[in-house]
Amino acid sequence: MINYISERQLSIEEFKTPFQTCLDEDNRWVKLSKIVPWDTFAELYISMMSSEIGRPGLSPRMVLGALIIKHTENLDDRGVIATIQENVYMQFFVGLKEFSTRPIFDSSLFVELRKRVGASTFDQLNADLIKSISQNDDQKHNSKKNNDDEGSSPKNKGKLQMDATVADQYITYPTDSNILNSSRKECEKMIDKLYELNGKQGTKARTYRRKMDTEFLNYSKKKNKSKSTHRKMNRKLLECVNRNLRHIDTLLDVFETDQRRFPLKPREHKLLMVIHTMYCQQKQMYDEKTNSCKDRIVSIFQPHVRPIPRGKVNARVEFGSKLGVSLDQGFARIDTLSWNAYNESTDLITQVESYKKLHGHYPELVQVDKLYATRENRKWLSERSIRITAPALGRTSKAQKEESYYTKAKRKAQARERNQIEGKFGQGKNGYNLNKIRATLQQTSESWVAAIFFIMNLIQYQKVKASDRIFYALIQVKENLVRLINQIGNMIPHKCQNWLIQSTVLDEVDESWRNNQILGAV
Repeated sequence: MINYISERQLSIEEFKTPFQTCLDEDNRWVKLSKIVPWDTFAELYISMMSSEIGRPGLSPRMVLGALIIKHTENLDDRGVIATIQENVYMQFFVGLKEFSTRPIFDSSLFVELRKRVGASTFDQLNADLIKSISQNDDQKHNSKKNNDDEGSSPKNKGKLQMDATVADQYITYPTDSNILNSSRKECEKMIDKLYELNGKQGTKARTYRRKMDTEFLNYSKKKNKSKSTHRKMNRKLLECVNRNLRHIDTLLDVFETDQRRFPLKPREHKLLMVIHTMYCQQKQMYDEKTNSCKDRIVSIFQPHVRPIPRGKVNARVEFGSKLGVSLDQGFARIDTLSWNAYNESTDLITQVESYKKLHGHYPELVQVDKLYATRENRKWLSERSIRITAPALGRTSKAQKEESYYTKAKRKAQARERNQIEGKFGQGKNGYNLNKIRATLQQTSESWVAAIFFIMNLIQYQKVKASDRIFYALIQVKENLVRLINQIGNMIPHKCQNWLIQSTVLDEVDESWRNNQILGAV
C-alpha cells in the first residue's frame, strides 16, 4: 500500500501546525535554557555598552543564545539566523515571546558581536559555572564534620589537570610559493584600482600577469618538485612582487603630490603593509637558504597566525592559536591564549594560582605530563604541599622500591586520569570544530575559541545537574525510608531496623557515587 499526496493537492495554507499547544518541557533547548547564566552574561554585556548614546541594542539573551546555537549545531552565520527563523524552540531559547518568521538580526552582525563579547567574558562565565558547582560541594562537606580548625589556612583540595593544544585556523596550508603568488595577485588588483582612480593617465605598469599565471599553473601541476624547482619559482615570484610594490609606491606618490585623498581603504592599506613585511621575510629566507624566520607570516589575510611546532604524527606544525588549558571537575578554562609558540611548562604556576583564586585553596594533586615537571615547577609545588603525577627525577629511591602494589596502582591511576583533558580536546575538535576556526580577525578568532569552551562547559554543567538531581532523589528516598522505619519502630525489633537501614543500597549513596557518575558522563 502506498500513501502519497500530489504536490498539487497540498498547499501551504492547508498545512496544519501544532502551535496551539504548549511547548514540550523535555525539549533540549528548553532544558538548556534553564542552566545558562543569562543574568551574569547580561551584566557583562550591558557594561560594554553606553546607556545614553546609540540606538537600542540587541537583547543579551538573544546575543548569547545565537552564539550557543551556532557552536552547538556547527552552523555558519547565515545558517544560524535561518535555523532560528524556522525553529520555535530556538526562538524560545533566544528569548522571543512568540513565534516569528522574521530573522532576529542580520547575519553580518555576528562579527561585531564577537568583537564585543571577547574571550574574557566567556572566561568569567566559565568561572561562575565552576563556582556554582564548588559551592554545592562545599555545602555537602559542611553538612558533615569539619576537620579544619578555625583560623587555620584551608587545606589543599581537589585535582587540577592541565595541557596545551592548538586551535587551528581554517586557512590553506601555507607554502612560500602560494603566499607569494597570492601577494602578487593582490598587488595587481591594487595597481588596476590606482590606475583607474588616476584617470588612466600614461602607460599602465606592466605586471606580466598572464605569463606568471601560466608558469605558476605549470609549477602547480608537477607532482614531484625538486628543490631547484621551488627556488626557481620563488625567485620569479619575488621579482614580480617586488616590481608590483614599486609600481604601487609610484602610483601612491602621484596622489600625495596632488594632495588628494588617500585612495586605498583601511583593509587594503593594511594588506599592503603585510605584503611589504612578507616580502622582506621571504627574500631573507631565499638569500639565506633557510625555511624559518622571526614572526613568520603564513597568511597575508591573517597576519597574526604563526606556525606552532607540535611534533604530532599527522601534523608536525599547526597554524593557529596555542591554548594553555586547565580542567577542573570536568570544566575547562583557557588560562593562556597565545599566537606564538611557547613552552607550556611556564603555565603551571599561573594555572595553579588561578585555581586558588577561584576556590580559595590550592589543589591537592596536579595531573600533568612530563613536560610540566621541571625542577622549578617541582620545587614550587613542593613548597605548597601539592603533589604531582610526574615521576620523580634521578635514580629510584629505596622508598620507591619498597612501595606497595596498592600505592603503585593508585599513582598510575591518578596519572591516567590526565587523559580526561585529552578527551576534552577531542570533544572540542571533533564535535565543535575547534580545529577549524573560521574567523578572520585576531579578536574574533579568540572569541570563537572561548565560545566553544563555554559550550562544552555548559554541556558538562547540564550533566552534573542531572546527576545531582538523581543524587538528591536517592537521599530523599533514604530519609523517607528511615522516617518510615522510625514511625513503625514499635512493630519491628531494633535489630531489624538497623538491618533494613544498613543493608539497603541507598545507605551507600555518598559523594564518591556522584563523582563516578560525573566522570562516566565525561
